[in-house]
Amino acid sequence: MPTKNPVKYIFVLGGVISGLGKGIAAASIGYLLKSAGLRVTILKLDPYLNVDPGTMNPYQHGEVFVLDDGSETDLDLGHYERFIDVDMSKDNNATSGQVYSTVLDRERRGDYLGATVQVIPHITNEIIARIKAVNTPKKYDVVICEVGGTVGDIESQPFMEAIRQLSLEVGYHNHTIMHVTLVPYIQASEELKTKPTQHSVMKLREIGLTPDMILARTEFPLTRDVKQKIGLFGNVNPDHVIEGTEVKSIYEVPLTLYKQKVGDIIMERLELQGKVDVSYLETFIKKFKQPKHKVNIAMCGKYTELPDAYKSVLEAFIHAGVENDARVNVNWVATEDVKTDEDGERIFGNMDGILLLPGFGSRGSEGKILSCKYARENNVPFLGICLGLQCAVIEFTRHICGLKGANSTEFDKKTRYPVIDLMESQRAIKRKGGTMRLGAYDCDVKTGTKAYAAYRKKKISERHRHRWEVNNRYRDRLVKNGLKISGVNSELNLVEIIELPNHPWYVAGQFHPELKSRVSKAHPLFREFIKAAVKHLNGKS
Repeated sequence: MPTKNPVKYIFVLGGVISGLGKGIAAASIGYLLKSAGLRVTILKLDPYLNVDPGTMNPYQHGEVFVLDDGSETDLDLGHYERFIDVDMSKDNNATSGQVYSTVLDRERRGDYLGATVQVIPHITNEIIARIKAVNTPKKYDVVICEVGGTVGDIESQPFMEAIRQLSLEVGYHNHTIMHVTLVPYIQASEELKTKPTQHSVMKLREIGLTPDMILARTEFPLTRDVKQKIGLFGNVNPDHVIEGTEVKSIYEVPLTLYKQKVGDIIMERLELQGKVDVSYLETFIKKFKQPKHKVNIAMCGKYTELPDAYKSVLEAFIHAGVENDARVNVNWVATEDVKTDEDGERIFGNMDGILLLPGFGSRGSEGKILSCKYARENNVPFLGICLGLQCAVIEFTRHICGLKGANSTEFDKKTRYPVIDLMESQRAIKRKGGTMRLGAYDCDVKTGTKAYAAYRKKKISERHRHRWEVNNRYRDRLVKNGLKISGVNSELNLVEIIELPNHPWYVAGQFHPELKSRVSKAHPLFREFIKAAVKHLNGKS
């Protein structure tokens, strides 16, 4: 429903170094304001020239977060959705690559009538237009805008200038700026150093922007003297210097900000009404810190040394763990190390569940297949995601259906039994960016299955990111030998969910359930997977 009041903007900027948690800060502010009854959305502006992170190496950028509309976006959008429980769209993420491409396309079409195209006003106008587009038509009270990178970077300058212009346009009570910085602790002198923050704020003010709050990441609590010093040189009320110490869970961050009255500071500045309520989150954190059970889950995949590549899976474990009164201990398994059944016993013998991660490429594929085999033969709870489903089908085809050498054409183009094959719609595609089967698709869930018991409804929608699928030529053989196809996309006749009826809990989806798990509600498949893991744990004792 449209709102008649002026739109309020909150800009979250960063200084000193990258990786200070601007995304978590933005999401936490969003949580506080939404709990006060306000309608909130969040936008991420990324200064890099890639059009989107879809083709970027996980080592460069971490997880690619896919939205319902098929957009491949920054992992921070996952934090936004998990915290404020609002589905994002392509309008919630913009990169320099997108901005410059749009402007140059217009120039090529002649839209600028032969004018000289410049960073100011053309690029900055496009950035402003994208900030406004996230709330067009107007349905949110507050738009939070996070800018990636660090103040002072060449890449971010057009974004800062655009924010300066927009701030002037909307007026004092319709915008506020939080600057996230670092206050390092020098061991030799045993003191916190404010100079990096001072210089960072100075850079910001040179651009024409003055922060209203400074969120200082620090290893140790900020003394009153330190806060006053930052406030003096940063031209900020010392009470608006917010302490950002390390916490055990990112879901504690809104509580940390709440205790320092960040919600009140923002609402006073923006002339907003409402009362922040963090009672749910307080209960959540209490359950997280004091679980009744502790389960060991094997995370089997390719980028096991890079947790950010699977950020949404890790967060989904936290949500599902809390709902099951359990702490999920993640054990990373590089599937290249799983070469024999004996390796499986050594690696998985003490596990309460096995999760086979999504991914691409043949590296470690045989180890992934052996991981499925161990879970199936030893009644260990199993959840397969995307490639995890495909490997589970390969394993079943080889060892139950008797088709030795069955494989995916992604791993072996000449396999005699291509039980997993490239989707028909993908065969003619040459460009890699944004060309996979992406976004939300419907799935019909069969009653009387583990999947139905989890979802409790016949029709669901889940997000996808893949090129290969179960080859329908083998479906009858799979079903005849005992594999249950419990979810299908009827429109494309695509296998979406498989399970083993006679197994305690063995389920795999062609989609990415982790992308729809929220702090307010764990994803059904993760919830039931951890529930089965707790049962498996208790059965061993």
